[in-house]
Amino acid sequence: MSKKVLTIGSATIDVFVECDDANIVSVCAKDKSADFMSYPYGSKIDISNFSSNVGGGGVNTACNFGNLGFETSAIFKIGNDIYSDGILEYFKSQKVCLKHIIQKEDTTTGFSIILVSFQGDRTVLAHRGANAQIRKEEIDFDAIKEADFMYVAPLNGDSNKVLEPIVDYAHKHDTRICFNAGTTSIKKGFKHLKHILDSADVVVMNKEEGSMATGIIVRPDTKTEKFSHEIIHPDIKSMLKALKIKDYQLVVITDGNKGAYAYNGNKYYYCPIYPSDVISTLGAGDAFASTFCAALSRTKIDIGKSLMYASVNSASVVSKFGATEGFLTFDEIEEVLKHNKEYTYLVC
Repeated sequence: MSKKVLTIGSATIDVFVECDDANIVSVCAKDKSADFMSYPYGSKIDISNFSSNVGGGGVNTACNFGNLGFETSAIFKIGNDIYSDGILEYFKSQKVCLKHIIQKEDTTTGFSIILVSFQGDRTVLAHRGANAQIRKEEIDFDAIKEADFMYVAPLNGDSNKVLEPIVDYAHKHDTRICFNAGTTSIKKGFKHLKHILDSADVVVMNKEEGSMATGIIVRPDTKTEKFSHEIIHPDIKSMLKALKIKDYQLVVITDGNKGAYAYNGNKYYYCPIYPSDVISTLGAGDAFASTFCAALSRTKIDIGKSLMYASVNSASVVSKFGATEGFLTFDEIEEVLKHNKEYTYLVC
């Protein structure tokens, strides 16, 4: 019998806009660097590619879990407008139960404009709408109790206020928790975050979020200190240790095109990205985190192998334009790995 998964997070309509006239401007200082997407100011610019898809952390992960064969249901909030119509229409073709979603007349459905660069990366202009307005009394807590595990995607705005009660309820009723921390939670400070981490079985953050949460900065190579030869940067190891609050926890940090790291309290794991053509990176993190959580069940908690599964599925997603396109089944992931035996992980 398949395991029951409940996801909670955001739901949006994503409009992708690609323009060949977009420029990438890099600015560097002694201790930091940043990249900016720019367009000629005051100009009318032709779009080279355009599409619209459903997205949001709650939607992306629910669709992925359903595609991986789990009995999946979702909690997200939408309005009653053309955008909610598009989301509900899309789910007719997905293996996801929507009886726990929240739909209200007095709010607007989340909407994003994604500016895609020629490098495949993106800048997102997000209208949170209903995604930032989930209230505790709107949540079906019985759905949490009935699930084998709950995947918590980043919650924005006032919706973040429901994070503590849902995590506490899940922990009390032995529902395993996969927590993908977002900046709203992290900005509340480590004391707030630690309460969530106390109950989470799996914690996933990207390197920037991990740095923000712990205050640990990943130092670059200098004339006197060299770190690039290390399989896992010592500051990444410190970050993983700082985020692991309980013995039963597994912590994962993703690092863009450098790969991902995991720590179980005894060993560190490193998995490089699985190579692919990058069309859009939107949804890559959702695909990675949810596949990793799902693969732990598939592989009987083989951490390194689960990282590989996640990387392969994430690579498939970034090779497509939309965040919910490109999902692979477990059989398809295993077929990819079967024919690429040189791809593997390292244990430190």
